[in-house]
Amino acid sequence: MRSDRLGETLLPKKLALPVFASDALSSVAYAPDEILLTLGLAGGTLALTQSWKIALVVVLVMAVVIMSYRQNVHAYPSGGGDYEVASVNLGPRAGLTVASALLVDYVLTVAVSISSGVQNAASAFGFVRGHEAVVGVVVIAVLTAMNLRGVRESGAAFAVPTYLFMAAVIGMALFGFYRRLSGDLPLAESASLTLAPEDGYEQLGGLAMAFLLLRAFSSGCAALTGVEAISNGVPAFQKPKSRNAATTLLLMGTIAVTMLMSMVVLARWTGVHYAEDEATQLLRDGVPVGDTYVQDTVMGQVSKAVFSNFHLGVVLVSIVTGLILVLAANTAFNGFPVLGSILARDGFLPRQLHTRGDRLAFSNGILILAGAAAALVVIFDADVTRLIQLYIVGVFVSFTVSQIGMVRHWNRHLRVEKDPAGRARMMRSRVINAVGATMSGTVLLVVLATKFIHGAGYAIAAMAVLFFLMLGIRRHYDRVRDELTVMEGDTKHQLLPSRVHAIVLVAKIHKPTLRALAYARATRPSILEALTVNVEPEETSALQAEWDRRDIPVPLKALDSPYREITRPVVDYVKSIRTDSPRDLVVVYIPQYVVGHWWEQLLHNQSALRLRTRLLFTPGVMVSSVPWQLASSEGVEDRMDGPVVGDVRRGE
Repeated sequence: MRSDRLGETLLPKKLALPVFASDALSSVAYAPDEILLTLGLAGGTLALTQSWKIALVVVLVMAVVIMSYRQNVHAYPSGGGDYEVASVNLGPRAGLTVASALLVDYVLTVAVSISSGVQNAASAFGFVRGHEAVVGVVVIAVLTAMNLRGVRESGAAFAVPTYLFMAAVIGMALFGFYRRLSGDLPLAESASLTLAPEDGYEQLGGLAMAFLLLRAFSSGCAALTGVEAISNGVPAFQKPKSRNAATTLLLMGTIAVTMLMSMVVLARWTGVHYAEDEATQLLRDGVPVGDTYVQDTVMGQVSKAVFSNFHLGVVLVSIVTGLILVLAANTAFNGFPVLGSILARDGFLPRQLHTRGDRLAFSNGILILAGAAAALVVIFDADVTRLIQLYIVGVFVSFTVSQIGMVRHWNRHLRVEKDPAGRARMMRSRVINAVGATMSGTVLLVVLATKFIHGAGYAIAAMAVLFFLMLGIRRHYDRVRDELTVMEGDTKHQLLPSRVHAIVLVAKIHKPTLRALAYARATRPSILEALTVNVEPEETSALQAEWDRRDIPVPLKALDSPYREITRPVVDYVKSIRTDSPRDLVVVYIPQYVVGHWWEQLLHNQSALRLRTRLLFTPGVMVSSVPWQLASSEGVEDRMDGPVVGDVRRGE
């Protein structure tokens, strides 16, 4: 796609919702599981009585965060999102803190979503069980390929499953509520079992109980992941961008809240028991169910209860849940590359991440995200319970810092705003962001306190490594820029060399050598000589004899090499020329074969490659490769004429 077709990739709200909201919407498939699983450590009674209260607090936090981010998308529509808000209002270090948190969180989003999707699929398709990690990596590869096709194409492909998931879950909730009101709602398959507390959780004191509730709340806050993706993706919306993004954000929040509360309430009504160690915690008539018992997800158990007489409904919910969990990773595939591009533009990541591919997607960022997520899936064997402990920290770091930044943003604008209506609007927005910052900061402290030793510490360590790595990259780019900047009035680097000393390297007399000699002579250097290295005296004598016989009009010099080295004698000779005449320019011509197959490259040009690499580090020396195309290279240039990744550069 040509660069001027970038506008064709912009998304209407109906496509933006599945592209950017699938992560937040999909959390309804695992956030209730994590709440019930944590509460289940103390037994089934606590899970049934407290789960809906914790879900209600999660919904309150989500509502405040969504209201706060609606202010963000109007104030900063350029796509920098939390990173831009923090950088502009709190400084580059704060922006970099947010960026490192978001990058880690995006990788975890893919890993958690894919792992959860695969686990849900395993409950419907037995052949997946035991091979979750392999299936997860394959799914990541498929998602990567689809996203490399472009944002709009991936959005169109993912829209139907996302809307189908919303319809299935909301339809299941409505049917479940109807059956409850009519007194016809059956219990879940696990309701007949007893959920025993784990060892050490039998008798919890007030402080320990409060800590367990807070830990369940922090796990349930996984439902908030993906909220920030829309603020990072405003440029992808059709005009008016900010208004469309804010509307999509509100739609996403309303649908996610509705589905989350519906699932938690239905799980309570159907008596779902969900255990971390189901083999020992779940009891039938006082006896553990053992390893043969297969525990379905909360979504799976609720669907079987609600659709007790309609198996097709159970299958539909299972399939669309697995799909949405897989597609939830697509939110990160749209957020990570864009953020990586902005960081690359600012010099904090390699500049290759700022490059759009052939389909106007940030291909390099997509590939890096896929590789990192696949590695996590393999390392944690697609275990959602272990991965979820690393999750959430990053997103609440970005929530908290960006909302503090928005408060400073409104403070700065209020100092210069004179219009009473404008001041009233800004003060209202400041209150919303202040409440959001307070609530996000509180949740962040809860998450750190309850999850640090369970895995969140690894996520924080990864953020710290990324933070210092990006600082190092920026320092490198700044140092290179300073070295290459031409100062005003600086004419030193424009001076012509006093002489040009040309050297043609000769191994034997053949067509590439004669071409290199002809090219060197055509440049009219001040001094021109041919150079060979005397490794085998007999071969060197034969070369010099043929040189004289052909009457080649360039003197041939042989360098002694008692240790049979080729590179060092040439480099030392070139350095000696520079030492004797520092203002001379030395040009070394190296004949080189051009081959058509990769395996041929292994058989040729190795000495030339080593020599060229060494000479590149020698000041005042130019290296010129003189190509000679072998027959195997014929037609390769035609095959290379097509587009390759990076041909189409991102335009402002």
